[in-house]
Amino acid sequence: MILPGATLGVLGGGQLGRMFTMRAQTMGYRVVVLDPAAPSPAGSVADHHLQAAYDDPAALDEMGRLCAAVTTEFENVPAQSLARLAQSCVVTPPGTAVSIAQDRITEKEFLRDAGFATAPFRPVRTIQEAETAAAQLAGPALLKTSRLGYDGKGQAAVNGPVEAREAFERFGQVPCVLEQRLELELELSVVLARGRSGALVSFPP
Repeated sequence: MILPGATLGVLGGGQLGRMFTMRAQTMGYRVVVLDPAAPSPAGSVADHHLQAAYDDPAALDEMGRLCAAVTTEFENVPAQSLARLAQSCVVTPPGTAVSIAQDRITEKEFLRDAGFATAPFRPVRTIQEAETAAAQLAGPALLKTSRLGYDGKGQAAVNGPVEAREAFERFGQVPCVLEQRLELELELSVVLARGRSGALVSFPP
């Protein structure tokens, strides 16, 4: 158990990082934020702001020396950075999990192979695959860039092979995933935390 008085680290200096930092401080922890931006919402309230790139070796090593445990505010930090930090402190989620979450194709295939239900989807890496995938899914669909899309960015609603091809070309023909659009009855948000012993605890949103 990491008791209050210890120093925690977070990669990412946005609003979620700010909320993490302030909550941790009210519990008696010190917080180090690694974020490249100077006007960083989390960095401005942290005990120490390391203003450096997420893959800066010196900054990562300093964070590893200062912190008992490190987490990340969002999934698009380099997984290799988390692996480097894990050599000197506790890191959750681990780089292996983050590397899966960073790529929509890998993420969906991982969930499918683990037995979870997903919306029907097809990986798209070429114009031909975009057209074929749209024909196979037959109906309204979403084309999403496999990496770095968020909050609606890197997404396009498509209906049929022509629109799928056009959207894929607009995205610069980077790897994408085409996902069948579904009518949703309910959306749930669940936060999970795993203790160091391996026990899984679920908290309501």
